[in-house]
Amino acid sequence: MEKIKDMLASAGGSIVTAIIVAVVGYFLIKYIMKFLRKLKGFEKLDQTVTRFTLNLIKWLLYVVLIISVIGILGVPMAQVIALLASAGVAVGLALQGALSNLAGGILLMILRPFNVGDYVDAAGASGVVHSINLFYTVILTIDNKRVTVPNGSLMNSNVVDYTAEPVRRVDLVFSCAKSEKPAEIQQCILDAVAQSKFALQDPAPFAHISGGSNEAMEFTVRVWCKTESYWDLYFELNQSIVEAFAAKGVKAPALRVVNDKA
Repeated sequence: MEKIKDMLASAGGSIVTAIIVAVVGYFLIKYIMKFLRKLKGFEKLDQTVTRFTLNLIKWLLYVVLIISVIGILGVPMAQVIALLASAGVAVGLALQGALSNLAGGILLMILRPFNVGDYVDAAGASGVVHSINLFYTVILTIDNKRVTVPNGSLMNSNVVDYTAEPVRRVDLVFSCAKSEKPAEIQQCILDAVAQSKFALQDPAPFAHISGGSNEAMEFTVRVWCKTESYWDLYFELNQSIVEAFAAKGVKAPALRVVNDKA
């Protein structure tokens, strides 16, 4: 106990200084991050790059603070580096998944397969990209569920970005009775499409027979629109074409009766 008291007495000043530096450094880092977020240079950058860069700077500042506190406590830096090197190997083996996610986050910033605000389908999750962090990406689903996807999984899976291109195509299929005249049905569909303010005329709308049976004809409808108007056009065409069929008295396909009696 006497030896412990002597050690504490000799190291007391260093411990107090280390505590003060740790506390002041913590609040200083918070102030620096708040200052950086207000810089005009970061405001001009893409939101995805800004968030990732700020997260990286924050972690680097904390690493510098921890090393500074260790140095104040009088621990030889050579021993600290050797300890960190040996511990890094063990931690690296134990945290292969986390390191893979970190590498994935860096690659996401470099390759940029998608950005914050894009609607994507990747690694089993579909929704709007809310944020891209060092280790994971947050996706908000249509019904506002928060899905956290590891960056490593995103880099090793197919990513479908629905908002990357300025225009998209709405594909629909409608059916009518086999007794109807195909040319009249085709014109009826195109007339309904022409009344939509969301439909683009270049490329031109498409409506042709694509299949059928003994009871019905199937028409495939393909209409281009701006990406942000996709769902508006999708639901509008479903309603307007059905209403156009009803107004012209287009007959529905006859129900097929199957006799399953032996």
